[in-house]
Amino acid sequence: MTLASHSEFGNPKQGLYLFGTTPPKGSTDDMQMNEISDKLLERLAGVDYDGLIVYDIQDESARIDKPRPFPFIGTRDPREYSALLATKSQRPIITYKSVSQRDRASFEQWLDDAWNQYGVRNLVLVGSPSADADIKLSLPEAYQAMTEHDYPFSLGGVTIAERHAVKGDEHQRLSGKVDNGCEFFVSQAVYDADATIALLRQYGELCQSQGSSPKRIVLTFTPCGSAKTLEFMSWLGISVPAEVASEILEADNPLMQSIRTCQRNLERILDACQDLDIPLGLNIESLTNRKDEIDASIRLFKLLKGTLEERLHGVTHNL
Repeated sequence: MTLASHSEFGNPKQGLYLFGTTPPKGSTDDMQMNEISDKLLERLAGVDYDGLIVYDIQDESARIDKPRPFPFIGTRDPREYSALLATKSQRPIITYKSVSQRDRASFEQWLDDAWNQYGVRNLVLVGSPSADADIKLSLPEAYQAMTEHDYPFSLGGVTIAERHAVKGDEHQRLSGKVDNGCEFFVSQAVYDADATIALLRQYGELCQSQGSSPKRIVLTFTPCGSAKTLEFMSWLGISVPAEVASEILEADNPLMQSIRTCQRNLERILDACQDLDIPLGLNIESLTNRKDEIDASIRLFKLLKGTLEERLHGVTHNL
C-alpha cells in the first residue's frame, strides 16, 4: 500500500517508525539475498515498526575531495530488495531512486517496471550528489515525469538540515517539493539538533503563513561507535558538532554515548517544535555492517520510539 493513503499519515499526533537498509552488494545471488533479508527481519522481529526504507546507494566521490572511508560497492537493484522485503515483512517499503544517471525515457521505463514488476508504491527521488557530475535527468525533470506518469506512487523527498544551515532556504525547497507532489520527507542523519530545529521551525512557520498543513518529516538517527564511523558520517555530509564528536569518542562506551546523544537531540527537537503541528516520524539506520552498530540500531529504535510515543500519547514503552 502507499504510505500516504493511510488515514493517519498526516496526523501530527501519530508517529511513523521505519528502519533504513541498503540492498546487498551487486555480486550477491538470489539465494544469498533471500538469506540476508531473513536475517534483517529476524533482527526486527522483536520491535514494532511500520515499514522499511531501501536506499539507492550512489558513488558520491564527485561531491567531495576527501577519499571515501569505506570503498564504494555497487548493490542489487533496490526494487528487487524492496519487493522481497515487502513480501516477507508484509509492511510498506519506501524505495529510494537516484535519478541523475538515466534520461527521461529510461526513467519512465524504470517507473513502469517498479510499479508492475516489483510492486513499488512508495518512492523517494534523489538528485545528483554534485552539480559537476554528468546529470542526464535533473530532480525537477524527474518530478515532472512523475506528475505525467500513469501510476499513483506515494512520493517523498530528502531534506538536509546541513544544507539549510549553509543556504537558509531548505524550508522553501520543501515547499517547492510539495508543489511537485511530495507527501513526506526523510532527513539526513541527525547529530546537529540546532540545524534540524532551525529547519523545522522555519518550515512549520512557512506552512502557517501559507495556511497549509505541514507534510510528515521522518527524522533519521544512526548509532556511531568508532572514529571510523564518525569519519564516514562526516564524509557523507552529516554535521556532527565538535563537542558532540569529542563527547562520543572520549566516552568509555562510545556506542552507548551516541545513543544517549540521539535521544537528547530528539528531545530537544520535540521541545523546540511541539507547537508547529508537524507530523514526525523516525527512521533508524546503521551506516556500517559492524555487528555492534547494527545491534545498537535496534536499541536506538526502541528508545527513540518510546521517547516520541511518550511525547505524543503519554505512553511509556518498556525498552
